[in-house]
Amino acid sequence: MNTIWADRAGPHDALSTPSGTAEWLEAIGSRLPELAPEDLDDLRRRLLPLRDALLQLAAKATDDTRWVTPDASSVRRAVDEVNAAVIPRAPQLAWAADHPVTEHLRAPSDPAAAVVSHFAEDAVALFGTGESSRLRVCDGPDCGLYFVKNHPRREWCSPACGNRVRAARHYRRHRA
Repeated sequence: MNTIWADRAGPHDALSTPSGTAEWLEAIGSRLPELAPEDLDDLRRRLLPLRDALLQLAAKATDDTRWVTPDASSVRRAVDEVNAAVIPRAPQLAWAADHPVTEHLRAPSDPAAAVVSHFAEDAVALFGTGESSRLRVCDGPDCGLYFVKNHPRREWCSPACGNRVRAARHYRRHRA
């Protein structure tokens, strides 16, 4: 959901180009399957409808209307999009001579589909378990990213946004 953001320069979309998609994937870490450069455009094409669906669901959960204004039919379509992106995977056992029996999930052969499914599974976990009641929109100026409120005093998506708010408040107090 946070691949679209705004700052003083205006709105930005991390998924607008394959190179932007690659930079975004690198920024979120290595918890995803490796992708070849030729898979990035396919991944971007598959992530855009999922991202738009997640924005609908997040907007509905937080009453946020910056990017979209969800209604009942758009929320239903968003749920269908998320469900369609999830690739069913079954746990399987693996045996290696030097390791005991272990469990692993059979991964699909299409790496872009596996990455999209990973995000869709995270969305199912967020919106399907009641965690979405803790979903918030950052109160930082020019931010508006989504975050899960995991502490009672948390109001911002990151310490940097909180610092900007506190600095602006300090500046207003001392400037007056």
